[in-house]
Amino acid sequence: MKKYLILASLILVFIPNLNKESDEIVIPDEAIRFRVVAESNTKEDQETKTIVKEALEEDLDTLLKNSTSIDETRSILKNNQNHFESLVERTLLTNKINTGYKVNFGINYFPEKNYKGVIYEEGYYESLVVTLGSGNGENWWCVLFPPLCLMEGEETNTDEVEYKSFVKEMIDKYL
Repeated sequence: MKKYLILASLILVFIPNLNKESDEIVIPDEAIRFRVVAESNTKEDQETKTIVKEALEEDLDTLLKNSTSIDETRSILKNNQNHFESLVERTLLTNKINTGYKVNFGINYFPEKNYKGVIYEEGYYESLVVTLGSGNGENWWCVLFPPLCLMEGEETNTDEVEYKSFVKEMIDKYL
């Protein structure tokens, strides 16, 4: 019975969005983003970004999988910033990559993005940001809360981002 109540709640919340383009995902005002910025756009620096992203993504998935609120997610991220810094350092050392890095959880700048007709406005957003080296390369990003992440979000020269939404999957699974 509880499962059906949860499903019904999800459906009621998201039915207004069902008639929108299926690929359209709107980031709510109250969200926590995640971003990994590469040193540059060289092949090696983009590969480094992916290696670091994958290490953090796996760790974040474990840490946040039971988080049910933005406050809980915020607390977990704040309490683990040193852990994230150590993880980035270990990942770089293990892969024999010599580059500086900065890990910041707080209010960080995000440039405007246009993805499939949806404009994600530039601005300062609560986020976990890892900057590799000078941070002049393309970046990977997603949303940690609500859990539109851990999903895929890869910036390319076309400024497109791939999204995989847990909520959309739940609706598709049960409808």
